[in-house]
Amino acid sequence: MTAQAEPQPLYSPDPAVVTVWSDIGCPWATLALHTLHAAARARGRRILVDHRVFPLELFNAQSTPKPIIDAETVAIGAKVPELGWRLWPGPDWSYPVTTLPALEAVQAAKAPEVGGLPASDELDSALRHAFYAQGRCISVPSEILAVAADCPLVDEAALADALERGTARAAVHRDFAVARGPRVQGSPHLFTAGGTDVHNPGADFTWTGDPNAGGFPHFRSYTPDWAGDLLDKLPEPTAV
Repeated sequence: MTAQAEPQPLYSPDPAVVTVWSDIGCPWATLALHTLHAAARARGRRILVDHRVFPLELFNAQSTPKPIIDAETVAIGAKVPELGWRLWPGPDWSYPVTTLPALEAVQAAKAPEVGGLPASDELDSALRHAFYAQGRCISVPSEILAVAADCPLVDEAALADALERGTARAAVHRDFAVARGPRVQGSPHLFTAGGTDVHNPGADFTWTGDPNAGGFPHFRSYTPDWAGDLLDKLPEPTAV
C-alpha cells in the first residue's frame, strides 16, 4: 500500500503570519494584498504573508479569459486608482497564458536559500505589479527571474536553480488539492491562527451577467478597514 502524504495545513500555525490563498492572475486577490500591505506600511510595522496557491486555471481547466481580467481590472482600477493598473499594453499574443510558473516561483522563494517567507511575499507583490501595472508576461521564466532580480530579498541564482529543478512544483498541486476542499472559498481567502477566516474582504460587487457571456463586474464599494482590524489582532513577527 502506498503511504498517503500528510494533508497540507490550511494556514500557518504561527500567530504572526497571514495565510493568503490566491492566484496572481486574480485582480481581487491583488487588491486585497495591496490593501493589507498598505495598512501595514501606514503603521510602520512588519507583516509576514504565507502565500498559498488557488490556481484558477487548474480549477477551470483553461487559462483565465483575458476579457474577464480586463473587466475586473477596469472596475478595480477605477475604484482604487492608487494601484496604478492599466489594461494590457502589448499585443494579445504577448499576454500571459498561464500563471503557474509565477505561482511556482513564489512557492520556491519560501526556501531559506532563496530568501524565506519575506522573499516570497516580496516576489509575489513584484510579479503582480509587473503584470497589472507594467504589462509584463509573467508566464515566461526569464521574465519571472528579471522581476526577481529587482527584489532585494530574493536570491535570484537560488531561485533560478529551484525553478530549473522544479522543487516547488509539487507544492502548487498540493495546494490545489487543499483548495478544492470546502474551507477555501476562492481567491483571495485569508486565514490566521488567531481566527481570521475571510474571503475577498472589503469588496462589495456583483456581476451584471455571466462573465463568460459579456457580463460586467458592478463594483459597488470597497472598504479597506478590514486590514486594520486584522492587524489589530496580529502580533508582530519576532524575526523576519
